[in-house]
Amino acid sequence: MCDHYSTEEYTTHEYIYDYDFEGFGPCKYERHSAVFLPVFYSLLFVFGVISNGLVLWIMLMSVKQLRITDICLLNLAVADLLLLITLPFLAHYARADWVFGSVMCKVVMGSYYIGFNSSIFFVVIMSIDQYLAVVHASKSLKTISRKYRVIMIVITWIVGLLASFPELTLIDVHLQSNTRLCEVGYLSETSLRVFGLFKMNVASLLIPFFIMVFCYSVILRKILRHNSTNNKTIRLVLMLVVVFFCCWTPYNIASFFQALEVLGIYTACESSKAIQLSLQVTEALAYSHTCLNPIIYVFVKERFRKHLYKHINRITCLYNKFIISPVTSQQSQTSRSEQSITATNVTSL
Repeated sequence: MCDHYSTEEYTTHEYIYDYDFEGFGPCKYERHSAVFLPVFYSLLFVFGVISNGLVLWIMLMSVKQLRITDICLLNLAVADLLLLITLPFLAHYARADWVFGSVMCKVVMGSYYIGFNSSIFFVVIMSIDQYLAVVHASKSLKTISRKYRVIMIVITWIVGLLASFPELTLIDVHLQSNTRLCEVGYLSETSLRVFGLFKMNVASLLIPFFIMVFCYSVILRKILRHNSTNNKTIRLVLMLVVVFFCCWTPYNIASFFQALEVLGIYTACESSKAIQLSLQVTEALAYSHTCLNPIIYVFVKERFRKHLYKHINRITCLYNKFIISPVTSQQSQTSRSEQSITATNVTSL
């Protein structure tokens, strides 16, 4: 999932072929992904687009009041949407070969890589901001000027883009046994493939892990040292860390074992089947983080709920004013006209 050269190749296509492992004979892979991934991805797409779209709408409607964390949340929603728009294509791809052409292959997988890497970096920035706000209040990112905030956001997107190389330049459609695969071009190079898998583990798990654990452990220590009764803050911090790593750690572990398989450490057919099945399940779990982000980072915030209720009330008022009121008025006029006609008929009789 995180690197489609390491998942799509296996989860969508290699399961339908037979492979000869030395001493073990042909190995047939089950196509579990063709059954549950299309349904799961479709559900994630609907819920994720609605929830992240709602985040964008609320943030943009309150753009003048945005804090640094809100700006990160807005960009995080954009990054998650980049991931989510790939799901309809991947849902179809899980059932058959790639039918959308070379250009869409580059666009879809490129959106995936950039969205994936950028979303992780924005989570890290928010963790650092919370750390500075609690531990070093005078150095918090909220004290920097608007100009430097914009620069920080732009740099984050650039870093997310750079972290997507060299995959972005190597994505294309390749033909294998009359099956079209949308994948990274260096799959046949063992060393580069292993490098890509380990790069994903370091960039998307180890580095964020150490940064977030450091930030939140210091935050919790300071909160507890001052006997803070703000249990909501403690729960939120724990939720941020636990959910992030519950979603991403299983997939990164599965990818690590796949790298060992590529190196020839695991060659048994049953081991290979277990690794590929674990990749299918854990990649789906990892994708679900795009839907959980709005709930964890936004919907638990009282300030966001106030903006949400305010805009819902505004929409309700506009609906009543321009939709309900004219209809009610027209019905009243029709009713009065009918009463008038009835009264006239009675008088004439």
